[in-house]
Amino acid sequence: MRRIYSYLILTSIVLISSLVLWKSVGFLTIYKQYDGPLYIVPAKTLYNPKAIENLHLETSLSNKYFAAHLPLYSFLIRAIREIGVIGGIGGKLGYLKAMVGVNLLATIGLVLFFYYLLKKFKLTKNPLILASVLLFLPRFLVVRTVGAPESLFMLLILLSLFFFEKTQFWLAGLFGGLATMTKTPGILLFAGYGLVFVEKFIKTRKINWNWLGIILIPLGLLGVFGLYAKQYGDFSAYFHSGDNIHLTFPFAVFNFQKNWVGTAWLEEIIFYYFMYGLAIINLRDSKYRSFFYFGLVFFIATLFVQHRDISRYSLPLWPLALIAFEKFFTSKKFFIIFLILLPAIFIYAWNFLLYNVMPISDWAAFL
Repeated sequence: MRRIYSYLILTSIVLISSLVLWKSVGFLTIYKQYDGPLYIVPAKTLYNPKAIENLHLETSLSNKYFAAHLPLYSFLIRAIREIGVIGGIGGKLGYLKAMVGVNLLATIGLVLFFYYLLKKFKLTKNPLILASVLLFLPRFLVVRTVGAPESLFMLLILLSLFFFEKTQFWLAGLFGGLATMTKTPGILLFAGYGLVFVEKFIKTRKINWNWLGIILIPLGLLGVFGLYAKQYGDFSAYFHSGDNIHLTFPFAVFNFQKNWVGTAWLEEIIFYYFMYGLAIINLRDSKYRSFFYFGLVFFIATLFVQHRDISRYSLPLWPLALIAFEKFFTSKKFFIIFLILLPAIFIYAWNFLLYNVMPISDWAAFL
């Protein structure tokens, strides 16, 4: 029963914290958050250019722009909405509620699985506390309460890492492939696992043919590109979607003149780099080699991102940082400061939600 209580507590924390934000700003503001509604477009049209045109969107975005929004999250939105139709509540549910609902379910799945992983691998003596802290990184608090694929992406990454460490490489590849169908950085799992295999080969001079299971990761991305080839007639539509590929050169974010930066107030990004860099160093001797190598590859890739929102781009590193610094994040000293700052975290979230809204006046395309 105690195990069930822990899962119920974590689920309650997700629901209550989400409700607080939803009630504070209203669902109309929640629905307007970037880039949530843009995922509804592929959910409704399956990337069909003519169907996109028939939506008569208020924006001047090209049809190919939506290729930057990978399909898994959108297709789950469509699936939940269709389940609602079958159940006779389709009109009440709709795409907008399904958009938020999928993220909510993914967040619950993420925190419950993170708790399970912590206990299964004995990564901390306080898994309930550490899993609770996962939910309150300020940027993640915002992302998990709106329409966004990050919770789903992080869940699939953790599932892949878990099965990799259990030497179930085909399942690791399957969930890694699904992660890559959610957001393109999922392909970094393939690179991280490749480094693990290189290390094992150097030590043992042996090859395990089950390692081939990770080939499902790039195949997931190729499947996305195949879908684009069918719908857009362009296998490389993702790369032709506009100014959406932000990898340039190290520390490129520190250029206020670039479109996706636009400000010199970037000091907190240095602290993110410090935290995640130190986390990777702490994981270098971990027996869970995929944690270290995936974290290392993802951290290096993050250094090349030229976008103001590094806190969102780096979210897959957050669970690894919690694992690396579990003694700190479960200490009484941290918990005292956390409770003092919790109101500030929610105020930040309210402020961000009220600011980060799309200019939508006609909702017909998203209903």
